[in-house]
Amino acid sequence: MARTTPRNHPTTEGTTEERPLYWRVAGELVGELRDRTIPPGERLPGERQLAAHFGVSRETVRQALEVLRRDGLISTDRRGSHATLTGLPVEAPSSLAFPVGARAADPDAFDRATVAWETPPAEHAVALGLAPHRPTLVHRYRSAAADGTGLRTAVTSFSAVALAEVEELARYRDRADGSSAAQLRRTYDWMRRAGLTLHHRDSITRLENGPSVRVIRRVHDQYARPLEITDLIVVAGQDALVYEFTLPAAI
Repeated sequence: MARTTPRNHPTTEGTTEERPLYWRVAGELVGELRDRTIPPGERLPGERQLAAHFGVSRETVRQALEVLRRDGLISTDRRGSHATLTGLPVEAPSSLAFPVGARAADPDAFDRATVAWETPPAEHAVALGLAPHRPTLVHRYRSAAADGTGLRTAVTSFSAVALAEVEELARYRDRADGSSAAQLRRTYDWMRRAGLTLHHRDSITRLENGPSVRVIRRVHDQYARPLEITDLIVVAGQDALVYEFTLPAAI
């Protein structure tokens, strides 16, 4: 099946006599970006691998990458070149709120969030690859309607990777006393701006002996490094459900 490419971008049409070889390679790379062989935000293979893949020299690969870089289809940072084709906008899925289960602004609801530098729950430490009793940034969220109904409580623990890569989160370490209000609603935007592609897996399980459900959100980046885990308890009546989605890094 032929690939469709924007008019001003390299295409695979034409022979090597009509277009330089690097232009053909650039066109084939565009096709792989478009059909998500290389997902948005993912790091591209190295020049040596690309040269072997397309059967060309590394210099030809460099020229092809420069064409795509000029067109804004890839970007380069200290971790290498990354695909930058956009997916769904960050604002689209309602499930992207931080923390999972956070309510939209409601003047009649009690909404409280704090951060502390402390040892996370044991299962959080395991999921994040933290040594036993090693402290990290822990975010606590609590929300309920004015009459006390609809209670939601969420505990989020961040990994060492998240704190090292995301400057905005790292700043909270020195003021994480566990008592001051600290809304981190822009956490996922901060992660994306740090060049991270966010892979989410949310597990929703109905708790026994009541209408509540437990939601466990695990987030890792494009290198399979854990970033955060959130444990939410909310009053609801849904059966168990698991779903996944990916949020590309910001351009």
